[in-house]
Amino acid sequence: MPSPETFVAAPLIALGAYVIFAITGFGSTLIAVPLLAHLFPLKFAIPVVLLLDGVACLRQGSRLRGDVYKAELLPLLPFLLAGMIAGALLLIRISGEVLLPMLGAFVTAFGAYYLMHHDSAFSLRRAWAAPVGLFGGTISALFGISGPVYVMYLVGRGATPGQIRATMPVLFIFTVATRVVLFGIGGLLTREVLITAAMLAPVMFAGLYLGNRLHLALAREKTARLIGALLLINGVALIVRSL
Repeated sequence: MPSPETFVAAPLIALGAYVIFAITGFGSTLIAVPLLAHLFPLKFAIPVVLLLDGVACLRQGSRLRGDVYKAELLPLLPFLLAGMIAGALLLIRISGEVLLPMLGAFVTAFGAYYLMHHDSAFSLRRAWAAPVGLFGGTISALFGISGPVYVMYLVGRGATPGQIRATMPVLFIFTVATRVVLFGIGGLLTREVLITAAMLAPVMFAGLYLGNRLHLALAREKTARLIGALLLINGVALIVRSL
């Protein structure tokens, strides 16, 4: 039986995560999974957020489909699929005690990136689709935190902020659908996971509503810095907890 604190904290985490998702087009899992890992086992929190992400991505993708950067999606997909298969196998076989510090390290690295990052022009060749897809797919299946990797690739390929916000949900629809199949085969989508996701779904919709109303009023750079600070603090906390 979850503690009373869990019944309060989990909905607040979901609300904040999907406000950020609606504003930026990614970041829900980066926020939700590390925080929920303090309340639930990691192998429980990851599939719960996966199911919420699936609904959120369908909702956002249908709203923003006109700006999707279609030319950069197709080259990524086969490499994403290969990476996700590898990541799902690792998630099933590696113990939670090993996964927790790994998650903390990734979250800390992403947090530091967003805190220190300054907008600058850079470009990537199409050939980068292979390593980006493989790496992103692997950590997507493991932790669901591959959003920043895809954003950096799209920026390097010349995507505008509007195209990124529209493309990320569509990209996530593919990764979420693939992960649902892989997690179902691996036995991670338990009855308890389904019930918890259903209970958090109304809060997720509330977060999307608020984020869609706020995204024009908030500066993207300030939002990224806030995300970075939250990630850095929580990543360090996860590493300390795992030790």
